[in-house]
Amino acid sequence: MSLLGKSIPHDSAEGHVTGLSVFIGDIPSYGNELIVDFVVSECAHAEISDVDFSKALEVKGIIGIYTYKDIVGHTKIGPIIQDDYFLAQNMAEYIGHPIAVIAAENQESLKKAKQLIKIQYKNLTPILSIEDAIKNNSFIPTRHFTSRGNPEEAFKTSENVLEGQVYCAGQEHFYFETHSSFVVPEDNGNFKVFCSSQNPTEVQSVVAEVLGISFNKVVVETKRLGGAFGGKETQPSHFAAMAAIVSSKTNRPARIILDREKDVLATGKRHPFLAKYKVGFSNQGIINSLELNLFANGGYSCDLSPSVMERAVLNGDNAYYIPNINIKGVICRTNFAPNTAFRGFGAPQGVFAIESIIEDIAIFLKKDSLEVRKKNLYGINSNNITPYGQIVENNSLPEIMQIIETSSDYKGRKAFISDFNKKQNQKLRGISLIPLKYGVAFTSKFLNQANALVNIYTDGSVQVSTGGVEMGQGLNTKIKQLTANAFFISPEKVRVMTTSTEKTNNTSPTAASSAFDLNGAAVLDACKKIKTELLNFASTFICLENPDINSIIWDEKGIYDSRTPEKVLPFDELVKNAYFNRIKLGEKGWFVTPKVDFNKETGQGDAFLYYTMGCAVSEVEIDRYTGEIKVLRSDILMDIGKSLNPDIDRGQIAGAFLQGLGWVTMEELKYSKSGELLTVSPSNYKIPSINDIPEVFNIDWIKDLNNEINVAGSKGIGEPPFVFAISIWTAVKNALAYLAEDEKVNLSLPATAETVLNLISRYAKTQISCDWA
Repeated sequence: MSLLGKSIPHDSAEGHVTGLSVFIGDIPSYGNELIVDFVVSECAHAEISDVDFSKALEVKGIIGIYTYKDIVGHTKIGPIIQDDYFLAQNMAEYIGHPIAVIAAENQESLKKAKQLIKIQYKNLTPILSIEDAIKNNSFIPTRHFTSRGNPEEAFKTSENVLEGQVYCAGQEHFYFETHSSFVVPEDNGNFKVFCSSQNPTEVQSVVAEVLGISFNKVVVETKRLGGAFGGKETQPSHFAAMAAIVSSKTNRPARIILDREKDVLATGKRHPFLAKYKVGFSNQGIINSLELNLFANGGYSCDLSPSVMERAVLNGDNAYYIPNINIKGVICRTNFAPNTAFRGFGAPQGVFAIESIIEDIAIFLKKDSLEVRKKNLYGINSNNITPYGQIVENNSLPEIMQIIETSSDYKGRKAFISDFNKKQNQKLRGISLIPLKYGVAFTSKFLNQANALVNIYTDGSVQVSTGGVEMGQGLNTKIKQLTANAFFISPEKVRVMTTSTEKTNNTSPTAASSAFDLNGAAVLDACKKIKTELLNFASTFICLENPDINSIIWDEKGIYDSRTPEKVLPFDELVKNAYFNRIKLGEKGWFVTPKVDFNKETGQGDAFLYYTMGCAVSEVEIDRYTGEIKVLRSDILMDIGKSLNPDIDRGQIAGAFLQGLGWVTMEELKYSKSGELLTVSPSNYKIPSINDIPEVFNIDWIKDLNNEINVAGSKGIGEPPFVFAISIWTAVKNALAYLAEDEKVNLSLPATAETVLNLISRYAKTQISCDWA
């Protein structure tokens, strides 16, 4: 019986519950280990006129203080463009910009020394919003677009044309484990780096470049992450490099673990977006033309902003066929920490823009927004090509939308809500159903590759090494299932090893919902090579008189000749005998994602391997006197291919959706007028709790037996469910539309209680208001 599709426990479940799981902070301290911290800029944009740490160096226990002047190698880093001075030089570009790194023997000395460091600034005018960046022509010079048809001509024949803009704010990652790195010097100028990173290969390269040494002198290990959500894709390199500088200067182990406030202050967030649009549509709600301009707040340096914007542009159509469309993306350079990857990687912002437009069209036409969505939904045999020219293959959206509309009783609840809102003076309700077409693959072609190492030992146990990082998503558990299933052995016989750059080299980040797709396929390739060797051996070892590989059967019973099925050789016996006969019992697997070939210069091509699809329906209730939002019910129905581990998949869907709920309703980043982030701790930054889970929460998926393009028929689900939370935001917009009547609902994201209450006050023409910010 296949192990795929079975809900075996998460491989870290017991360790997490008992507290035995080892993170960077749990690695035992070395006797001569140093503590690393850093001093940051207190100005958003300023010249650094003087840095004086002479008195700090006099503090007992302070071993060294280092600035950019002490860097032997690269002083600028970055995954796409190396434009990030991770230690500020003559300019401080955001509040939280690291300036000096401190090495201490104890926390008391560290705290005292930080207070004695004196930095003098000459303040300059910072750019602190997308609007300011546009006004000052402050952009990161990259170009992102996709188009089809002629929108300008199509507007001339449109029965209706709407123009507007909508804004969605950023979001803090708020992983449990803050940024952490531990660097240990070894002999001959080599370094071992333990780092909480989604991308050990990038940490390896950045540490080597900063130290001015070759990559092979740095080995990076990542056992597991205490959460990441994209926040540990590029920015762990900054802090690993700081610890590496200390270790190289002192020849002592150096550990850096950020406290919560510094982690939030010094790192990038989800990109805030401003979407400006012009849309043409018929009286029936069919969109025939769209101009969509997306502006992202990239922060002070590039980081991953171009890739995030690219995915936002490619998701600006979401699930809708629009014959004449032009989507452009611009990245604004501002004086904030460089914004970075976050679950969904630009797709939520792109989908948010088009779904807001759909709601505006529905309000304008006085139609149910679901009716508008249905009329524009991608088809199966026609209207099934994206603006970038990729065919939407195996399109299950029409089927899913029909099923969930019925199963959620959308029409009945919609009618009830309409009547409820007319009679109720204290509460207000709204409902919304949105579809999702989420492309899975890296849009940068070179990242769509993976290697894996599979070693079998003479007792029949197996070790597997991949470039994928376990960060709670169950990757290692699925890899274990896949490997055990390939050899027809128990999962307990398989051990997935710590991710290490010395075992799997030049790996892609664990991101883009592609970790299992890439690493799982590489593992299967290695298993296939080993099985070929073992089957050849078995054909001679079992069939001594008449060897025939075609008669050898390998299944859950063991390995045997179909001509003598009573003689079954267990896996461990086969392996042991193979070893004594000098048969290879280890292989490197390799996988390259097929088909993906998007041309960034033309905005055309196959950007993704496949699409994960689905629909979500959410119903909300709003208190008219406080603006408080309660999610009464959410239904999610997806096409996730063949589920490899239903319990893990269900947990991923629920977790992503609830994180999205935080983004759309409550997680609000607040800044002072000078650009200082004020929401830096749980006391003033609200993330969802158990009380915020929808009162009724239904998660399901269809049986997709046609998805054979990906490993084991599965589909990536780490990010897509996050986007479904937009259905909560559109439900809030739907509720407010009952009050706004003919007026456009100008709702930004997040739809906090304050924001909603102010709109209720405006539409109800009462004196109720709330402006606490």
